[in-house]
Order: sequence, then structure tokens, then C-alpha cells
Amino acid sequence: MKYLAAYLLLTAGGKANPTDADIKTLLSSVGVEAEAERVSALIAALKEKDISEVIAEGKEKLASVPTGGAAAAGGAAAGGAAADAPAEEAKEEEKEESDDDMGFGK
Repeated sequence: MKYLAAYLLLTAGGKANPTDADIKTLLSSVGVEAEAERVSALIAALKEKDISEVIAEGKEKLASVPTGGAAAAGGAAAGGAAADAPAEEAKEEEKEESDDDMGFGK
């Protein structure tokens, strides 16, 4: 995600086709060490693509993602220790997985 964010910042800044070096320089300016393979893969995937079209495609894909409410809310009405235990487990799972899914845990 950080590589894509850097790419998008560079394109928003007027650089139509950012290079590996551009992305590495931007990331290093904020203290992030870039992985060469990941940067190269991003550049290859976005080569000769219009960034506005890529964003539009991404919006279409996000529109199909279900966004439901919290399922644990119904169990809380039962009360007691049995209702508290699943809620605690859900919080622990959320905490562990949230950063890893977005690449921040690495």
C-alpha cells in the first residue's frame, strides 16, 4: 500500500510515469526503506496505464465489497460473562489482522 501511495503522490505532483528511483527517494524521505522487488512489480503493473482509469477501476471493485455492521452487537444483549468472552476475542483478532492486511505490519 505504501508503494502505491508513493506512486499516486508522485503522479499527483505532476510526474506522469514515476520510476523506481522516484518511489525509493520519496519513501526514504519519510524514513521508509523500499523493497526493490515490490517497487519494480508496481512499476511494471502500472506501466503505460492512465492513473485516472486505474483509480476508476479500483472504485468499481470497492463498490462490490460488502460493508456489514458488527455481528457481536446481538450477543451483548444476552449479558453475563459468556457474552463478554467472544467480544474480547473479536477485538484481539481485529487488532492482529488490521495492520498486516494493509502491509503496515511488515
